[in-house]
Amino acid sequence: MDGWWCWEGLEHESVEWHADGYCVQSSGKVKASQLWGKNKEELKKQCDELKQELVQLRTQKIAGGAQSKLNKIHDVRKSIARVLTVINTTQRHQLRLFYEKKKYLPLDLRPKQTRALRRALSKEDASRVTERQKKKQRHFPQRVYAVKAQ
Repeated sequence: MDGWWCWEGLEHESVEWHADGYCVQSSGKVKASQLWGKNKEELKKQCDELKQELVQLRTQKIAGGAQSKLNKIHDVRKSIARVLTVINTTQRHQLRLFYEKKKYLPLDLRPKQTRALRRALSKEDASRVTERQKKKQRHFPQRVYAVKAQ
């Protein structure tokens, strides 16, 4: 964990204080564990804020801003990706729950597999036997025999 012992006067929005006097400077990264508890509106709002921050950082880059600000662009982009990933994952999870008992599943929720596997018969269809074949198997079953050793 990146941190250091701080003196009393250090007050900044990027500094988190812990109960034991230890402080950590956050670099604007968003942790996915914090995002899972939020609802969709909060996530959208956070995503918009991060996008605004990214726009500001990019304009500062063009204007010739400080190197520390330029390094923050990477963190903000990854944070946006994390937020979008959580939004999409929760949305897909809700869709899976909705279609769980339905007869058909949308194509994007079906298992990917290979083309051959998708077109293959189901186990139930593959194990089906015609009436004629059933009769044949009933009347001429597999013979069980053993050869006597000499």
